[in-house]
Amino acid sequence: MHEFYKLFAKIGVYLTVLVCLVSRASLANEIELPKNFVASSSHTNNWAVLVDTSRFWFNYRHIANVLSVYRSVKRLGIPDSQILLMVADDMACNPRNPRPATVFNNANQHINVYGADVEVDYRGYEVTVENFVRLLTGRNENGTARSKRLLSDAGSNVLIYLTGHGGDGFLKFQDSEEITNQELADAIEQMWQKQRYNELFFMIDTCQAASMYEKFYSPNILAVASSLVGEDSLSHHVDPAIGVYIIDRYTYYALEFLEKVEVNSKKTMGEFLSVCPKRVCISTVGVRKDLYPKDPHKVPITDFFGSIRPTEISSSVVNVTLSTIPEEQ
Repeated sequence: MHEFYKLFAKIGVYLTVLVCLVSRASLANEIELPKNFVASSSHTNNWAVLVDTSRFWFNYRHIANVLSVYRSVKRLGIPDSQILLMVADDMACNPRNPRPATVFNNANQHINVYGADVEVDYRGYEVTVENFVRLLTGRNENGTARSKRLLSDAGSNVLIYLTGHGGDGFLKFQDSEEITNQELADAIEQMWQKQRYNELFFMIDTCQAASMYEKFYSPNILAVASSLVGEDSLSHHVDPAIGVYIIDRYTYYALEFLEKVEVNSKKTMGEFLSVCPKRVCISTVGVRKDLYPKDPHKVPITDFFGSIRPTEISSSVVNVTLSTIPEEQ
């Protein structure tokens, strides 16, 4: 038996040496790697910034909107450490909620989007224009917890989703302040200048939503909005049990699409941009692609809504030390 262990150990050494030689030969172009074996993209990680800017019970649908998107990106692999969730009100614990500790995005109550694993990073009166801009630009105050920071870099694809009440050129935060489309565009430009994103997907569900991306001037941005300037975005359906609308139309159909996406899905961003035609959305979905250098139909939807696990080939030799095999007693 002892001789068998020694032989097995020798075989392991030979295999390790062979792998190292093949790797070094490959790096020296002596062995041709399969095409696309190593991705040439600078995209190395994904982040999501998901923001509900409305509070009060009659805005239940906006909280359901943002929690539904949160559930989708988390299901597709983006970890909580790379999701920044801002929720302006706590509908799960609202005394009007007949189903405490739950938030549903459908009157049929198929999915509780406020599950036990929801991690809200900014809640209530923490959801302000100042905190949102600080989050995007990285200008956090001293003492800001790591979980409240967007720690993206030049290799990050960033998804920004906003929902709430808006108008032509502005989005309201809790009926007390607003962010303009120029302020948002300037914040994103700071992100680009500070190398805080590789590509950015901007998604907004509010009235006159397209006005919020009109001022964008930074590169590598793909944007979609639930309505054009001059149009309202509409809610989808009422839940009689709670007496208010439960989700907005655009987000409802976007989530219907995302629920069919898996981690290894071949669905593309181009398909996602057309999830809510006018016959079901009633409003006209706006899309801006002039700042984005790629064909959305060739970009996997998981480039923004899923996780990425990069593999790197190293040119350095790794020394493997075999553990000592004990003598047979």
